[in-house]
Amino acid sequence: MNDRTYNVLFLCTGNSARSVMAEALLATLGKGRFRTYSAGCNPIGKINPFAIEQVRKTGYDLANLRSKSWDEFAISEPSAPHMDFVITVCDQAAGVVCPLWPGHPASAHWSFSDPVAVEAADESKRAAFEQVFQQIRCRVEALVEIPLDELDDAAIRAELRRISDIDVTAIGTSRMST
Repeated sequence: MNDRTYNVLFLCTGNSARSVMAEALLATLGKGRFRTYSAGCNPIGKINPFAIEQVRKTGYDLANLRSKSWDEFAISEPSAPHMDFVITVCDQAAGVVCPLWPGHPASAHWSFSDPVAVEAADESKRAAFEQVFQQIRCRVEALVEIPLDELDDAAIRAELRRISDIDVTAIGTSRMST
């Protein structure tokens, strides 16, 4: 087994919810195998409080969270870490032309609905965040299970596509109906 640590950047438009939850989930479920980051093409400058509630469940250090621009991770930034994986978690960010990333990372798109867009009472918003959090968790768990050190680049890219195709739409819906 290899002790390599993989750098993973999760992207979303505002970097306030989905990308932050993915960062925390992979950091904690990956047990030191992944160094995680999140950013947005148009960061709003703060983390959504319902996302913070979900991240708190992971035990991830909340001091690590801040809404930031993906420019911090672009090839034009000399101190940018080289990414192994760049994963978009919202459809809007997936459609935007991204900067060039140091390290020629493998990329994937994991589509999740935007819990921030829910306009309802706090309990309904909280339920939407919980549902998306569980959907992200499903895909993160699949990523953690990949024997990355045993696969070549093409096989890793195929695994990322497989994870992208996991149907997560029913995950967490039973909690939504209660």
